[in-house]
Amino acid sequence: MHIAADNHQVIQVRGARENNLADISLDIPKRRLTVFTGVSGSGKSSLVFGTIAAESQRMINETYTAFIQSFMPSLGRPDVDGLHNLSAAIVVDQERMGAGSRSTVGTATDAYTMLRIVYSRVGTPHIGTSSAFSFNNPDGMCPRCEGVGEVSDIDVDQLVDRELTLNEGAITVPGFAVESWYWQNMANSGFYSPDTKLKDFTEQEWADFLHKSAVKVKAGSNGFTYEGLITKITRLYLAKDRESMQPHIRAFVDRAVIFTACPDCGGTRLSAAALSSRIHGVNIAECASMQISELAGFVRRIDDPAVAPMLVNLRSLLDSLVEIGLGYLSLDRPSGTLSGGEAQRVKMVRHLGSSLTDVTYVFDEPTTGLHPHDIQRMNDLLLRLRDKGNTVLVVEHKPEVIAIADHVVDLGPGAGTAGGQLCYSGDVAGLRTSGTLTGRHLGHRARLRESVRTPRGHLSVKGADLHNLKDVSVDVPLGVLTVVTGVAGSGKSSLIHGYLSGREGVVVADQSPIRGSRRSNPATYTGLLGPIRTAFAKANGVKAALFSANSEGACPKCNGLGLVYTDLAMMAGVATVCEECEGKRFTPEVLTYRLRGKNISEVLNMPVAEAHEFFTTGQARAVLGRLSDVGLSYVRLGQPLNTLSGGERQRLKLAISMAEKSSTYILDEPTTGLHMADVDKLLALLDRLVDDGNSVIVIEHHQAVMAHADWLIDIGPGGGHSGGQVVFEGTPASLVADGDTLTARHLREYVGADA
Repeated sequence: MHIAADNHQVIQVRGARENNLADISLDIPKRRLTVFTGVSGSGKSSLVFGTIAAESQRMINETYTAFIQSFMPSLGRPDVDGLHNLSAAIVVDQERMGAGSRSTVGTATDAYTMLRIVYSRVGTPHIGTSSAFSFNNPDGMCPRCEGVGEVSDIDVDQLVDRELTLNEGAITVPGFAVESWYWQNMANSGFYSPDTKLKDFTEQEWADFLHKSAVKVKAGSNGFTYEGLITKITRLYLAKDRESMQPHIRAFVDRAVIFTACPDCGGTRLSAAALSSRIHGVNIAECASMQISELAGFVRRIDDPAVAPMLVNLRSLLDSLVEIGLGYLSLDRPSGTLSGGEAQRVKMVRHLGSSLTDVTYVFDEPTTGLHPHDIQRMNDLLLRLRDKGNTVLVVEHKPEVIAIADHVVDLGPGAGTAGGQLCYSGDVAGLRTSGTLTGRHLGHRARLRESVRTPRGHLSVKGADLHNLKDVSVDVPLGVLTVVTGVAGSGKSSLIHGYLSGREGVVVADQSPIRGSRRSNPATYTGLLGPIRTAFAKANGVKAALFSANSEGACPKCNGLGLVYTDLAMMAGVATVCEECEGKRFTPEVLTYRLRGKNISEVLNMPVAEAHEFFTTGQARAVLGRLSDVGLSYVRLGQPLNTLSGGERQRLKLAISMAEKSSTYILDEPTTGLHMADVDKLLALLDRLVDDGNSVIVIEHHQAVMAHADWLIDIGPGGGHSGGQVVFEGTPASLVADGDTLTARHLREYVGADA
């Protein structure tokens, strides 16, 4: 008997035009693994995230009440003629997990919750319910640090200059400048004279100045509440989560506040009662601090019928974390300290244990941060999700992941306006013979460097013991391309960022978010807008300020944003294109001024490559050349920074730092988000940096970058407790010839395919 429901075997996309998509239509098989390929900016994310996932999530959100929708992000309807046979989409992205100080790997995965239940049933002495083991619950938290595990002490000399009076600006805390409201409260309090140097305060005046609790004070006819300086900044700044602070406040807090482990709980966050309960002589805090691979072994030894079902689930969860290559983490690791790739893999484990099927899972480069050794395990998990009856959509560049796809969708042929077309849709065998850029590069391999450069000095690291490093001493050569390798969690970042990043002349280009509002874009961030505004002003004989969307020329309706944000009270707020300027951000008068036939809005809408041809001389040309060199030729000058991926942010930072005098560059996985064809361009750029007299140190998993290095430093042999040692130093050729590390094995296999 034929049932209509059996016909829905594909997701039908019809006429997708989101961002640069060129009105494309395709069918994506359901309950299969589909990999989306193409160069950076080809439209992969616009199709997968901006169209399919966005519409699925928007339609699900619409099923909730208006009250619940008010707490959800506003999702616009994607620009597409039709989407049929969608299922609920779950996006497993690389956004950092809740960075609040109370969120840990254990709480984020529910592993700690399960452990609490086990301890509440089996631990001796028995101290109560599972909440008695929670550091986020008054029943279980340490009363002194309130479950944070740290106490703070304030360095008074970072708050004040004792040689000055209040009137001379003795208080150096942000917000306490002379004549400011906070300053007036202190200067007019009557507890001390604003004309006395702080160093000459009496003991009582000093105590009142720093520590006095809130009291009502009258100065003339005005009444106000007075607090001591430390009392006030503790309330104003220290009670807030660090991540939510403005950058200048965070910088002050980082400078002035010294955090130390809580002396009462030893940093475990828990009450004395919770720490007293043990299983096999181990308390719950000791479990949480174990490496997950060790904890899995410990949990296997617990055998009690009272918690048997819970133990089955906990063992399965811990084994999945080990299997996905996160066995080196511990449950007490704060979530906010995980890298984007680690955060994505933690989320993935949560979904593996789910009972849901017929769900569409969407992954954004799940191999980010993974050594070749771990990619096979990631592939197995993607296939397991598919085999549960789910549709798995993966945006990915690595040939190892493309190889396991049931179906491949290749977009291109180029990036930005040169992309957005469907180049190929079919199986992997067909892709290999398709003649597309991706198809041609599937078997491409970078060769080992034939001759390596000679170092002209070294940066020495002695006795490094940060995190899992085991008294590491290493000389990092200067004047060459050095690649630091090792499995995830081996200690690469601890060594390089922990011991080299802060040194003079060292420039770090990483993938961390660029702080800025939705007004920030590549033109403002790189300083490119300055020469562009000057050129417009000179050509038209008017002020340069007219050509800034943050200044005089801004559209008054949207204040130069191009969008109008409407707060709908109980409903989610919506962003709509400004009707007055039609999204162009400037007043009609400003748009009448032209430079070689283009107005300012048209110039800011240009991709870097087009702008590079438009500006033929001067500083603008130089900046645009650097943006092209780092592979950002498709990015529009006015594109909001918050729309850039981690890899694009890193390359933008690199373009800016390239303008500086010769120095040492540290790059963290610069191949993230790069198509195989673009990796060759990256290698050429790294060579150019070194040939121009710079030193380049790259933390990287991509075998092409390893093969191209002058010098390799391999950290391992494993992750976490099993890592933290230098297991090889030398040329790539000698690693391939004589090495027996995990990296050696995979690099040997990689270059062998070249023969």
